[in-house]
Amino acid sequence: MAQTIAQQVRWPHLVSRMTSATPEAFGDGGAPLNLIGGEWTLPGTPRPVTSPVDGSVLGALPFIGAADATRAVQLAAAEGPAWATTDLDERRACVSVALEALRAHRDLIARILIWEIGKPLAQAEVDVDRCISGVEWYVDGMEEMMRGRQPLGLVSNIASWNYPFSVLMHAVLVQALTGNAVIAKTPTDGGLFSLTLGFALARRAGLPVSLVSGSGGELSEALVRSPEVDCLAFVGGRSSGRQVAAAVVDQRRRHMLEMEGVNAYGVWEFSDWASLADQIRKGFDYGKQRCTAYARFVVQRRLLPQFLEAYLPVVRGLRVGNPTLTDGPGDQLPKLDFGPLINAAQVQALREQAQRAMDAGAMPIYTGELDRARFLDGQDDSAYLAPMALLAPPRSSDIYYKEPFGPLDTIVVVDRPDELIAEMNVSNGALVGSLACDDPAVGNDLLAQVRAFKTGLNKVRSRGDREEVFGGTGESWKGAFVGGAYLVQGVTRGPEGERLFGNFPDYTLQPAAR
Repeated sequence: MAQTIAQQVRWPHLVSRMTSATPEAFGDGGAPLNLIGGEWTLPGTPRPVTSPVDGSVLGALPFIGAADATRAVQLAAAEGPAWATTDLDERRACVSVALEALRAHRDLIARILIWEIGKPLAQAEVDVDRCISGVEWYVDGMEEMMRGRQPLGLVSNIASWNYPFSVLMHAVLVQALTGNAVIAKTPTDGGLFSLTLGFALARRAGLPVSLVSGSGGELSEALVRSPEVDCLAFVGGRSSGRQVAAAVVDQRRRHMLEMEGVNAYGVWEFSDWASLADQIRKGFDYGKQRCTAYARFVVQRRLLPQFLEAYLPVVRGLRVGNPTLTDGPGDQLPKLDFGPLINAAQVQALREQAQRAMDAGAMPIYTGELDRARFLDGQDDSAYLAPMALLAPPRSSDIYYKEPFGPLDTIVVVDRPDELIAEMNVSNGALVGSLACDDPAVGNDLLAQVRAFKTGLNKVRSRGDREEVFGGTGESWKGAFVGGAYLVQGVTRGPEGERLFGNFPDYTLQPAAR
């Protein structure tokens, strides 16, 4: 039977469902609007939204300019004082209503995410589910976490496209729960429709949230530097993050800036290859488009043959394809390890990185090919990339120092423990790092020297949003750490002179001066 797009995820069907659910958030023809001052308004200057799944145009981002962004920030800040004095029980009730609405639309949101950011259905469902369950945890425990604390005022959010709900929407709801007004920028590369729906549901629940779309250059003056902004939460690359950091640090403004780093997995005096193979496979979730993906393997030279025997069958067996297709009467979506990358430009950038490294001497040990049976005949597949792996990338190549943010692995061979540590610490700080080692004493001693915030012995680490704190070291993170009570502390004011747990310059941060 020829493959077709499953009826349950056909885009016109999803547009009809989302506009019926929240008609106030969409203009003519289902065009998303901006949420400013509690009103859905301003279609702005349309910028086409193209799906990575097949290159089709889904709609248009409602880009606004600097003046409208400034007005949006001012109106958002004006909602802060009344919300800050709202009783915590009432805030919890409002957030709970928003969560129930998200749960009721969970299947719709997940299917929208397939088209917007290319996540296979199971991974899209996890994104939504983690948002809901994570915020529920804060609702249940917020009374204790808020004891002796007050909201800051207005929290501004600029986040990447890869986790619109488990990262961005989750953060927004917790920030509102703590008594802050919240404004967020729609990620330009993905998440417009799902977040428009999510913010509309949150606004209906009575939460003071705002959502705007526009280019980072146009909106940064308002969302980062406006005196009305009391705290900034940023997730993105180091180049943009450095510019943001310069602004918020100079103004002594609260901030949580999560940036890239080369997360490394070391292999030293190790023998349990079946368990490592399982971790390698799980590591390709969403094509390694994650801040906690392991992009580099640093392997003891004598173990390289065994490592490759574990690694290569995994990458050969990865299922990559169009996540919207069905080939049976049950309208079932395919089980994939990952679908497209976020866009064709990212695929091209990774191919060029790999080629530059090979031109400089790196050895290609695996170059995958796409299985045509997992695509529609003639469809645009320019955003898809099968796994690639390079051995011994030279120090002159950019892939040696830079996080690829995609299914392009590098493997470095070492002979001594000090070489292992040096190669694992190549990016001056990372979010996570792991080591495969049979001897726990040796493994933990080596991990103590790895410049990553979370480390794991014979296991991978992830972001986490609840009891466990999350941050980074070196250039991978700036500002307050998050997770559990630390997330609450990051967006609230405690005792005078309080020092927050995080990567800060040597001074006590206070909210921005009015």
